[in-house]
Amino acid sequence: MTDQTTPDIIYTKVDEAPELASASLLPIIRRFAAAADVSIGTRDISLAGRILAAFPDYLTEDQRVSDDLAALGELVKTPAANVIKLPNISASGPQLVAAITELQGQGYAIPDYPEAPETDAEKTARARYDAIKGSAVNPVLREGNSDRRAAVAVKKFAQANPHRMGDWTRDSKTRVASMASGDFRANEASVTLDRAATAKIVLTTADGTEHVLKDAVSYPAGTVVDATYMSAKALQAFLAEEIDRTKSEGVLFSLHLKATMMKVSDPIIFGHAVRAFLAPVFEQFGDDMAALGVNPNSGLGDLLARVKGNAQILAAIDACMAARPPLYMVDSDRGITNLHVPSDVIVDASMPALIRAGGKGWGPDNKEHDAVCAIPDTSYAAIYDETIKFFKENGKLNPATAGTVQNLGLMAQKAEEYGSHPTTFEIPVAGVVRMILEDGTVLHEHAVDQGDIWRSASTRKAPIEDWVTLAIERQAATGYRSIFWLDETRAHDAELIAYVKPILEARGVADKFEIMAPRDATRASLETITKGENTIAVSGNVLRDYLTDLFPILELATSAKMLSIVKLMQGGGMFETGAGGSAPKHVQQLQAENHLRWDSLGEFCALGESLRFLGQTKGNARARILGDAVDTATQGVLDHDRSPGRKAGEPDNRDSHYWFARYWAEALAAQTEDAGLAAHFAPLAKALSEGEATILAELHAARGTPVDLGGYYHTDPAKTAAVLRASATMNALIG
Repeated sequence: MTDQTTPDIIYTKVDEAPELASASLLPIIRRFAAAADVSIGTRDISLAGRILAAFPDYLTEDQRVSDDLAALGELVKTPAANVIKLPNISASGPQLVAAITELQGQGYAIPDYPEAPETDAEKTARARYDAIKGSAVNPVLREGNSDRRAAVAVKKFAQANPHRMGDWTRDSKTRVASMASGDFRANEASVTLDRAATAKIVLTTADGTEHVLKDAVSYPAGTVVDATYMSAKALQAFLAEEIDRTKSEGVLFSLHLKATMMKVSDPIIFGHAVRAFLAPVFEQFGDDMAALGVNPNSGLGDLLARVKGNAQILAAIDACMAARPPLYMVDSDRGITNLHVPSDVIVDASMPALIRAGGKGWGPDNKEHDAVCAIPDTSYAAIYDETIKFFKENGKLNPATAGTVQNLGLMAQKAEEYGSHPTTFEIPVAGVVRMILEDGTVLHEHAVDQGDIWRSASTRKAPIEDWVTLAIERQAATGYRSIFWLDETRAHDAELIAYVKPILEARGVADKFEIMAPRDATRASLETITKGENTIAVSGNVLRDYLTDLFPILELATSAKMLSIVKLMQGGGMFETGAGGSAPKHVQQLQAENHLRWDSLGEFCALGESLRFLGQTKGNARARILGDAVDTATQGVLDHDRSPGRKAGEPDNRDSHYWFARYWAEALAAQTEDAGLAAHFAPLAKALSEGEATILAELHAARGTPVDLGGYYHTDPAKTAAVLRASATMNALIG
């Protein structure tokens, strides 16, 4: 069980690479924080932890864990919150099943994931598991809006040490493909409620039968409520056409979705793509594959595993693949395609990586090629389409001279599409879907066909007003060009504009801001940073996610080094460690080669902000001094190139932590504001310096050989510590 006393700072326990890195970094943080009487606690929001918390009735007493996500969800609604949030898995179906299997193998008697639940017990288990899938964490914790930007030290380092950018040519065949009609963007309706209301969502079929899809959905006054659907027929036609067109163009076919955050809609869209790519196989063997448990939503990898013993189906798949365009590869050495696993290609990471590479993706021949990037829904596809067009016209961005795009994102209280999971449905039979208020008012109405994907999202008044205020404050502090990324021709955005304009006018700052549709804002921002100037993107929730990968990857080569501050609406603070995901490939490399290339720079930046925030809110001067010294240490890591290398044999995450601890101790020993604190850290700084050769030798002693962590989703703490804290000398100094 996790200690439930509220510490000064909560450091989240998460998954994959950032969690492995914390095994090394967290003891260092605790050692230093203790000198300022700052307590550091942990709360488990990992995928494995959330699974175990959901099934206490299946576990023994000593196996049960507390529901830390629920506890944190309550804490972030209070002024006392000070949370350092590391990236966690937003689990796809295959990831969830893999985690369940691993936990069962470790002796946890949790149930299997029921693909087709029949009994009440199976239906209950399915409901519990589905609550864990996808974006289960962020909507609970994000009780404030987002302020993401590159820290000054990080940006200066990137300009002084520019990363490699792929060359763009005007004749590049790389392009974005999206639906011309029938998508979520085209069918969206939106309204702002003038009073608090409760709605139900009802599907009425042709014979007049009413099916209540969702009941008692409550909204406070001022909420913007959206509803829309994607036509399955239009999606199928789009995919079939683009697959054929890509074949004729001689480039790679790729699909870019967000099957983790959009855990209901996007796996279904992904499944349509798998079915479309293997259409002849499904036409011939659809019934046979269904009998084998094939679900195209789970991806090509799961499909191949289920039909492994059927030579006829495998031969048909090989023939079909040979006739199709080559697929964009996730791992060409292992034959992992874009369509293998829905969580492998996440649009906000995959598209910037392709753009940074000059529009190139890896093909099955292990070579780079131009690619068609299928992003079915047009809601946000324009930002990538316009970026590609800009670089075709102007050539690649120069990181040495480029300015920066900061972001202020509307995300609090499950804003916009990322809060739509409980109100997203795959329509079982044709009819009309209506959102009906308690007084009988029909809020939204759509005629739908079987298989269409219908969803409703909402955005509350208080987060919108807080978001605009945050933008005003940030613009005033920087003077940067500031743009609200809102499209007046889109139903939802028009409702937001009706909030934004009056607030800007009432505050007398309307002339300080521009309002542009995402395509126009993309070009304006690229033009601005190409000139070496800076801009602030004031955007909604999904765009926040996409932009804080796109621009950092172009500017810095990674989004993991971003400073991400969530000013919680009730006065607390949450400090997110970048936007770079949880890096499964880093874990695989550690397991195979004992090399962890995860860069903890995002954690360093968040730590400094968290300590300063604590110093301010609790009047702890030493916490503030510690935070300032973190910045000095971070600058030292950058200036002396102490960040991890990519290859085994090079310095890795553990080396970086040694240097961070040393520079942090040296900065504290050198500061003159608190003599007692300086005296406390002087011996540690001296010992870390004098022990350099021994410590680094101990850290490198077992490099290049496989390691056992005792698990992937649920590692063994002792085994993990043995690997990540490999220097006995440093451990003796840190404790």
